[in-house]
Amino acid sequence: MSQAYDERDGQAGPVSGRRRWSRRWALWVVLVALLIGLLSTLVWLAGRYESSQVQSRLEQDAVQTAIDIQAALTRNIQSFQALQSNNPGPDAWRIPATELLHEHREIMRLEWRDLALGTVSFAESPYRPSVFERLGRDGTQTDVGFACAAARRFNGPAYSSSYFLPQSDGLGMEVIDMCLPLLSTGRLAGYLVATYSLPDILSELVGKQLARGQGLSFTEADGTRLAMYGNPTRGSRAYVAQQLLDLPGNTVVLRVESHLGTPALFPNLLTALVMAMSVALLAVLALLGRDMRRRLKVEHDLADALAFRKAMEDSLVTGMRARDLQGRVTYVNPAFCEMVGLEAGELLNRGMPQPYWPLEQVEEYQQRQASRLEVGATLPREGFESVFMRPDGSRFPVLIIEAPLINAVGKQTGWMSAILDVSEQRRIEELSRTSQDRLQATARLATVGEMASLMSHELNQPLAAISSYATGSLNLLQNAVTDGQQSHDREDLQLAMRRIAEQAERAGKVIKSVHDFVRRREQVREPIPPRLLLDAVMPLVSLQARKLGVRVVMQVDQTCGPVLCDRTMVEQVLLNLARNGMQAMQGLDKSRRSGKVLTLRVRPAASNARSRWVEFAVIDQGEGISEKVAQQLFTPFFTTKAEGMGLGLSLCRTVIEQHGGFLGFEPVLPHGTVFTFTLPVATAAASPA
Repeated sequence: MSQAYDERDGQAGPVSGRRRWSRRWALWVVLVALLIGLLSTLVWLAGRYESSQVQSRLEQDAVQTAIDIQAALTRNIQSFQALQSNNPGPDAWRIPATELLHEHREIMRLEWRDLALGTVSFAESPYRPSVFERLGRDGTQTDVGFACAAARRFNGPAYSSSYFLPQSDGLGMEVIDMCLPLLSTGRLAGYLVATYSLPDILSELVGKQLARGQGLSFTEADGTRLAMYGNPTRGSRAYVAQQLLDLPGNTVVLRVESHLGTPALFPNLLTALVMAMSVALLAVLALLGRDMRRRLKVEHDLADALAFRKAMEDSLVTGMRARDLQGRVTYVNPAFCEMVGLEAGELLNRGMPQPYWPLEQVEEYQQRQASRLEVGATLPREGFESVFMRPDGSRFPVLIIEAPLINAVGKQTGWMSAILDVSEQRRIEELSRTSQDRLQATARLATVGEMASLMSHELNQPLAAISSYATGSLNLLQNAVTDGQQSHDREDLQLAMRRIAEQAERAGKVIKSVHDFVRRREQVREPIPPRLLLDAVMPLVSLQARKLGVRVVMQVDQTCGPVLCDRTMVEQVLLNLARNGMQAMQGLDKSRRSGKVLTLRVRPAASNARSRWVEFAVIDQGEGISEKVAQQLFTPFFTTKAEGMGLGLSLCRTVIEQHGGFLGFEPVLPHGTVFTFTLPVATAAASPA
């Protein structure tokens, strides 16, 4: 039994071993088959890919060839137009037409035809015998007529259908006619007909690089070949690409052919494939590593740039604010937060109304912002002023300069604003205005000081008269009591009392004029008739005029309307100019002293499209102003008087310029000077202001 068992076991051992080897071989066969299948698939896919690449390149070449032909034909049309515009006569036209055919071998014949398609002049290519020598041109007249009719409809060039043209050597060619309308002063004056050779179009208008190793041909829609150029290289597989050449009036098919062999397999394909994949993997890892290093460097540079920009924005004293197209705040810098007294979190993504707007002006601000936030809105480059409010309710003026916020692709995404707190600037301006007012008051006081002696002299006259009339009145009263004469003395007493009242009124006017001139008051511009301005300063002008022996003349044009001005300041200007004019006439010789006249003139000035003006003039007959003095006449603290301060004319010019006018002077022949200034006429719109 043991022997039998051993035999069975010995027999079972070789059988099982053969089975294991069979399974192993089957696995190897399957693995090899899989590898072969994989490699075959890879080779097949590579061949398909190569074929698709060849076909794609061939189609690109076909498109480029069609583009080249159309571009060349377009350039030829431009040459035809230049030929016709530069050579209006048939004889003059033929010579440059022949030269044009020397440069373009694809054109066989050029014809100039009239409106009835009759030939006026023609020129033929020098590179071949006459193409119409055998059959003449009449047989193709129908094709030309169709082409010219299409050109007239298109109002531009049109091409005929291709047709075969036999030649005297027994061969022939396919040709096509192009008809171009000729215009003269906007009207149709004739046609220019150009006959193209289709084979020469392929040989002359296609780039040599595109035609190398490929076959080019024109075919009809059904595949009939019309013309051919080039010989494709031999190969086991043919590749064909077709492209429509769409010409006005006609369409032909451009066919490009190429022959290539099947891809060659190199030895040890699997090893090469594994090595190629390994090299590709290493190259990809190297590229990924380099890209990672570049990315890290770019991120580091970007972080540095962001940190620098953040530090720069944080150090600005100007408030910066960005808003989107809906008016929501998207960015604020620390200076802006400090300016309005709010944190950035309280401002970001906030729409209208903003928390820093004054409550009583929210509606006005919303309307104003709606108009400014429109895309394409034009904002002033100098900015605009507004008022902001802090959480404690305090208001402060700001200057806002806004500009569109443009992204990297040139699209507007919002608005960027620069905000300046101008509170300190307004305070300085107010101090400047206060100082100027004080300076003007000082100048007025200085003027009154100079006139105090005149007032004392002038007031003595009415006061002495009052005293005399009062003494006489007392005497009349005593005599009336003593003598009993009442009727006659009563009349004298009434006359004396009237004289006392007149003289007292005269003295009061003098004092009131000086008082109104010296006292300070708010600057209010109001419509004032020019005559009232002159009447207001006449009491003071008359004081000095009587002392200096000057006669004052007023010339007022009654057509002048009221002027819009600050009455007190303009009266100061008139008084200063009049006083200077009278003083300028004190140094005259005896022969001219009797003619000392100061003229105060008012008349309409030049007007523009927006406003009208009134001209005031103060004219004296003095010695005039020298050129050296004229250069510094309006300079502050410059004076030619020993007792003067040098502020009068400077203040006068400042006052007039604040009113929008101009103060200047010029000599008067034969003697004297005229100072003129202008003031705006008060209109209905300006009067309430």
